[in-house]
Amino acid sequence: MRVVIALGGNAMTAADGNARPESQRAAVERAAEPIADIVAGGHQVVLTHGNGPQVGNLLVKNELAASVVPPVPLDWCGAQTQGTIGLLLLNALDRALAHRGRAVRTAALVSRTRVSVDDPGFAKPSKPIGRYLPGPQAALMMEHGQSWQDRGERGWRRVVASPEPLECLDSPAAVTLLNAGYLVVCAGGGGIPVVSDLDGTLRGIEAVVDKDLTAALLAVSLAADRLIIATDVEQVVVGWASHAPRPIGQIRVSRLRELADQGEFASGSMGPKVEAACRYAESSGQPAVITSLERIRDALRDSHGTVVLPDLEPQPPKEN
Repeated sequence: MRVVIALGGNAMTAADGNARPESQRAAVERAAEPIADIVAGGHQVVLTHGNGPQVGNLLVKNELAASVVPPVPLDWCGAQTQGTIGLLLLNALDRALAHRGRAVRTAALVSRTRVSVDDPGFAKPSKPIGRYLPGPQAALMMEHGQSWQDRGERGWRRVVASPEPLECLDSPAAVTLLNAGYLVVCAGGGGIPVVSDLDGTLRGIEAVVDKDLTAALLAVSLAADRLIIATDVEQVVVGWASHAPRPIGQIRVSRLRELADQGEFASGSMGPKVEAACRYAESSGQPAVITSLERIRDALRDSHGTVVLPDLEPQPPKEN
């Protein structure tokens, strides 16, 4: 099978969330083990990953040096973190595969995601990123063209657009590498956001693309047989804030969307994963699985985690 595995932030940082270099290296080495098992089973694998803590570190460096050098734009931050995390993943996977006697080559793509310059998110940026700053420090960053909001006692925080991903521009390169026998790392951090100008040329833009939605788009463009979204829980849960939370096993897209509409899944955590799984299952006709990193081998057999199945019949569009 051709499998896209989307790694969450827990695969890139220590258990307490710190992103020191040694913590990132150790976390990636742990993540490589179950992935190598899947590759050793004869499956084609494409990895995508988050980059929130890593970009956060770069933003702090931007802020500390803003009076000396211009801040690095977000598309550059995305490219830098794709390269850094890609290096860690390749080294860890090479080691894990060698231990299993598999001579599978690995490659990481610095890859772009096309978004629309007319996406509503650009008119009113609302996704918070980075740390809180006092007003005078935030004012310095605003002089460099950034958008910041006053969040009261906690201080000011930067907000950016989070546009819809439209196209994984470098998926053809991933297909070529897959067909040549490579394990591929692609579209990390949701991909580097780019827009197409009127003359057809591409340019980077200040934005953050949701990594899970891009993972679904990537899996469809690669004609993957499974999308596995690896997170820090074994199953999606409904009633998570109640006294009787209930894990979800197999579920159809329409029912999962009903639960999402009822507010069961937080927009900043499980919500995008649920939506990504639904989009992939709808578009591909194949199951998507949300589960913990440790159980992704079982997820490949649809025997563990939350298995999101396409609807048996096409659903009528909702009335506005």
